[in-house]
Amino acid sequence: MAISVVMPALEMAQETGKLLAWRKKEGERVTKGEPLLEVETDKAVVEVEAPSDGILAGVTAGVGDVIPVGQTIAWLVADGEKPPAQSATTGAPAARGTSAGAQLVSSGAAASSEKQAAVTTQISPKARRLAKELGVDVGRVRGTGPDGTISSEDVQAFADGKGGAAPAIAAEAGEALSQVARLMAERTTQSWTSVPHFFLVSEVDASGLLGTQKRLSAEGEKSGAAKTTVTDVLISVIAKTLAKHPKMNSSWTGSGTRVNPDVNISVAMAVKDGVVGAVIHKAATLEVSEISAQRKELTERARAGKLRPADISGGTFTLSNLGMYKVDAFTAIIAPPQAAILAVGSISDRVVATDGKPGVRPMMTMTLSSDHRVVDGARAAEFLSELASAIRELEKTK
Repeated sequence: MAISVVMPALEMAQETGKLLAWRKKEGERVTKGEPLLEVETDKAVVEVEAPSDGILAGVTAGVGDVIPVGQTIAWLVADGEKPPAQSATTGAPAARGTSAGAQLVSSGAAASSEKQAAVTTQISPKARRLAKELGVDVGRVRGTGPDGTISSEDVQAFADGKGGAAPAIAAEAGEALSQVARLMAERTTQSWTSVPHFFLVSEVDASGLLGTQKRLSAEGEKSGAAKTTVTDVLISVIAKTLAKHPKMNSSWTGSGTRVNPDVNISVAMAVKDGVVGAVIHKAATLEVSEISAQRKELTERARAGKLRPADISGGTFTLSNLGMYKVDAFTAIIAPPQAAILAVGSISDRVVATDGKPGVRPMMTMTLSSDHRVVDGARAAEFLSELASAIRELEKTK
């Protein structure tokens, strides 16, 4: 029986995906689980595996097409079998030559009283969602994209009173942005201009954090397990603290909040020309050694450009650790629809008061960025305070 190959949903609120490459040619045999195509989403470029064994047939999408989630783009058939005829339920044809998440869709927009009849507007799905959230009449926004397509930047600029003529994100002449760099630029711009951020800072004694990392690394070295890093221990402590503060593990839906049932920690990882968020699923239920093994695998796949859909989907909270770059402290931008991101700086010796006397301790600065639509300052402060306490308590379990 023929198995359909569809444009997968790789992240929450995703409406389209851009086909970057087919790993197999039509007519070639495919084995379940091997790389079949590459898709670009709002977060990253992802390698999608074949859902079954078979021969690739009935390919309807080409490189560069922007395709609605769930639309059939090919079939895997048995020897001598023909792919099913294209049905009306398959979806509209893919839009060619547009950027990820920017499939052209038509909508009748009512004109203002000064205007004549209704007009047809080309607008990306992301821009449509933002316009609804901000109460912007898309019929009055001037698009700066291809063929006048309205982008989320155009909508935000109009809402800010700039007439809807927002400059597109682009590289300087002669410098083409990579896929990952462009996606990161678009996503962080959208978050910074549409999410009401607020920030809390806490400095914590990291003695227990370092002690736990060294102890677990030594144990892992004896058993041949993956080396434990400070990030691994942090993921574990953050996940267990989030389990006690479900509001911080919630998401913004566009009209309200949703409490996520699992704690899935997205770890910001540096790759060539950008950063991706690789997800440790159900982190609150894992031992640090399990987190270490998963984080190592994710890091290797991210750097090789071979992240899978499950590797970047479902994140409920993000950790960004720049301590290895000797950064003392920094502020991070939230990755929607998550409610918060924790930025962690380097651990360095500082003179602090210990039992009323000055002493040198390894200190670490944490900066929590939160979405004020989801969580208020008091709840965020409670979470950060308990997280700091949990990190200090690690010293007692050495």
